[in-house]
Amino acid sequence: MDLKERCYSILIVSSSAKFDDSLLSILINEKYRPIDKVSDISSARRALLEKDYDIVIINAPLPDEFGTELALDVCEKTSSGVMMFVKSDVYSVVDDKVSGYGVLTISRPTTIQTITQSLALLCSTRERLRKMEQKTASIEDKMDEIRIVNHAKWLLIEQLRFSEKEAHKFIEKRAMDRCMSKRAVAEEIIATYNK
Repeated sequence: MDLKERCYSILIVSSSAKFDDSLLSILINEKYRPIDKVSDISSARRALLEKDYDIVIINAPLPDEFGTELALDVCEKTSSGVMMFVKSDVYSVVDDKVSGYGVLTISRPTTIQTITQSLALLCSTRERLRKMEQKTASIEDKMDEIRIVNHAKWLLIEQLRFSEKEAHKFIEKRAMDRCMSKRAVAEEIIATYNK
């Protein structure tokens, strides 16, 4: 899918109305939606439990904590891109702490161009992570299928005294004859002999 066609959900964590207004003026287009906004860390944690976001934007400091721990938690526990805005006098300290975890740190004040380029970078990174998640899910499905087919083969070996090769051929032939997947045939065998 073309990046221009995809929408990216955003959670803004900020207690500054001025910052929010400036950021929302940049985000108001079809590419970024829905956009949810909270003003403190505890509300952000609740929002993140209820919904997955493509991008989390943190404007530090926040009233209940600075925001670095939230940024690190989001990177560790989700596949969301994280952008953190900090004052220029603490930028290097914060960036040193969070950049190794994948947090994109931006010094305030900043420009619209920097923000839009950073958002584009996070969207590209999110797409890369999305593809990796799909590959991982595909590999996990394949491994699960192999485990199920092997379980069925061992049941055939145990119950019908097939060799492993015979059990394998039996499952493959039945799958072809009945236009079923090997997994579906294996599940039937398991259901039959695991009574």
